[in-house]
Amino acid sequence: MSDTNDSVSATDAASGPQLRILTQYVKDLSFENPNAPVSLQGGAAPAIDLQIGVNIDPVQDGLWEVSLPITITAKRDEDVLFLIELLYCGLFALENIPAEGMEPMLHIECPRLLFPFARRIISGLTQDGGFPALPLDPIDFASVYRARLEQLAAQTEGQAEKTNEETKKD
Repeated sequence: MSDTNDSVSATDAASGPQLRILTQYVKDLSFENPNAPVSLQGGAAPAIDLQIGVNIDPVQDGLWEVSLPITITAKRDEDVLFLIELLYCGLFALENIPAEGMEPMLHIECPRLLFPFARRIISGLTQDGGFPALPLDPIDFASVYRARLEQLAAQTEGQAEKTNEETKKD
């Protein structure tokens, strides 16, 4: 018998970092099928344009609304087959998260938890609209977050260079 205890008490778990999803919901939803019934008669596979973002809004101390604005446009040639706009949100409670871990938690983990539900809504919606179900591929929100940080750094660097150039002219 070992003297080590690998179990964690409820008190120990409660004092550690916690991420809880309190609720999730559709905040806004639109499906447009502007060329029906012609668009439903088949043809070449449509080009799908997917735009997704992550928005973070503090609700109160320790509570955050994380939203996934998703826009999907399906086109065949220049004709729009369908347009979906979904704003899917979750209300998250974050406790005991170190300051340096807060942004990654909100921009990576929270969207990762929400996306499968938004994906299911979109799949069902396209099918209910008369098209084949649209199964979206999983999204690597860590890569999206890193790209956003790189974009912000490039913008900041560009603004700093512009300010330096303007200072040299004076």
